[in-house]
Amino acid sequence: MNKVNIKVRRALSIIIPSFNEGKTLKEIVNKVLSFKTIYNKEVIIVDDGSTDETRQILKRFPSSKNIKVIVNSKNLGKGASVTRALKIATGDIVVIQDADLEYDPRDIPKILALFDNKNVKVVYGSRILGNNPSSHWTFNLGGQLVTLVTNILFRTNITDEPTGYKAMRRDVLKNLKLKSQGFEFCPEITAKIAKQKIKIWEVPISYHPRPVKEKKIKWQDGVAAIFYLLKYRITD
Repeated sequence: MNKVNIKVRRALSIIIPSFNEGKTLKEIVNKVLSFKTIYNKEVIIVDDGSTDETRQILKRFPSSKNIKVIVNSKNLGKGASVTRALKIATGDIVVIQDADLEYDPRDIPKILALFDNKNVKVVYGSRILGNNPSSHWTFNLGGQLVTLVTNILFRTNITDEPTGYKAMRRDVLKNLKLKSQGFEFCPEITAKIAKQKIKIWEVPISYHPRPVKEKKIKWQDGVAAIFYLLKYRITD
């Protein structure tokens, strides 16, 4: 009997944590759904206790097996939202997508292309490698400092640790056993990946920073990121 080779399409889980991003949520979800890829997409939106029109917007999305919605009864934080989404994610690859419009989903195929190499487990989208407009100098300096501390502590060689585009194989992400609830989960991810000696690959991405007054990340989060990098350097 002749064997029939059936090529199984890989699955992609895109996790969108959202807190009071009603103004941009519909557009970002549509962009995520519209970019072309060989992967079967699964979009998991987490409403993190939003108090704006987010809940009403989510109700307008058509019922589909490709869109899953999780609603937190109160604001738990970005880390907690991603962790909840990960419990129901089925994709081989997981991409974290912010709900604002600073990161363009059309860059995701570039990130996914690296995973064609089976040895690639983690890919970050680098704003530094891309030709992008500058954020406020405080954010540029803070991001560079966090990246420098990361490279010194963990002997990595990355250009953009605080990037919002972090993608990895689902088994890798689940094995990290993340504990952080808020924005500090980003440095926790990087620290635990580095401690497992997993190489972090980078690709250039576009970046469209919104005005400082609209950002949820503050300078205090940069200080906290360095604290958590130090913490996870010496503990699990």
